[in-house]
Order: sequence, then structure tokens, then C-alpha cells
Amino acid sequence: MDDTSAARLNMVESQVRTADVTDLRIQDAMRRIPRESFLPAGRGYQAYADVEPEYAPGRRLLRPRDVAKLVQLAAPVAGESGLAIAAPYAAALLEACGLMVTRFDDEVLARPPAGPFDVLVCEGAVGQAPEAWLAVLAVGGRAVIIERQGPAGRAVVYLRTAEGVGRRTGFDSAPAFLPGLEPQAGFAF
Repeated sequence: MDDTSAARLNMVESQVRTADVTDLRIQDAMRRIPRESFLPAGRGYQAYADVEPEYAPGRRLLRPRDVAKLVQLAAPVAGESGLAIAAPYAAALLEACGLMVTRFDDEVLARPPAGPFDVLVCEGAVGQAPEAWLAVLAVGGRAVIIERQGPAGRAVVYLRTAEGVGRRTGFDSAPAFLPGLEPQAGFAF
């Protein structure tokens, strides 16, 4: 076993399985997919640490625990379509679960490609889920997003039904905000 294989195994055993990620497809994918391949040259050493390494200016991979829990929260089903917004590693995990994934990492993330998509995932915090993201969900589609208004955030699942979009919360997380999707300052009366 080489060093990176050992690091991947250690990441799953110490950061993912201990965080109640029970979907074996996700665990297996994280053991196989070389996370360092999503990082710039010279930054591969950060791939398996409990950090959010920057893969492009203003864009970071989620911590291994958080990305695993987020993908599990999406409850991916083989054959579904996925949209990965600023989420290269999450896209690879969804593909390993059998989804056909569209990767979207444009400069203006608030305008995603036309759907419909069964699963939407994002590796970064937003103040609030953009309406344009929820609009591309198919009926039965799930968007898993981390929303933050301050130092703490929460993973949220949005579910589209024929009647509209429902929302439920998941786990605590506080990743960096995606540029341009920070909470909007305002006044309260």
C-alpha cells in the first residue's frame, strides 16, 4: 500500500466512518478516488487532512467528513442526474454512486445550467440557497447545501415535490463561503 492509499484509508476510518457515514458506496469511493488529484500541484499533502484545501481561487473542497455526510444526505440513487456546483470531489463521489453528473464551476454560480436534476450538491457555504438552484430540481429532486448566516452553518436538504419545495436541516458545518453567495447584510426592525 503506497502513502496516498494509506492516507485515503486513514481518512475514511478516522474522519468519515466515525461521523456516522454508513453508506458503503461513499466509503468505498473515498478509499479509491485520489482526492489529491483535485488540488493544484504542491498542495496534494492537504488532501486527506481535516481541512478545506483551496483548489482554485475562492474555491475549496469540503472537509472529508462534511462532503461524505453531504453526499449521504442527498441519498443518491444509481441512474439519477446530478449537478455539482463548485464541487469537484462531491461530483466524483456521486459518479461513483452511479449518477450522471454535470459539473458547474463557472464564475457566476447563481445561474446554473438548465435542469431538471435529481441531486444538487455544493462544496461551499451560501447565505441562503439561490432560487435558481432550487428551480432546476426535478420533482423528487434533492439539493444539499450548507447555509450560514454567521460563524456556524447547517447542512440543509431541499426537496422538490409537485406542490413546491420543502426544507429540512442536517448536520452542523461551517465551510468558507463561495464568493458572491455570502449572506446579504440588512436591517431588522
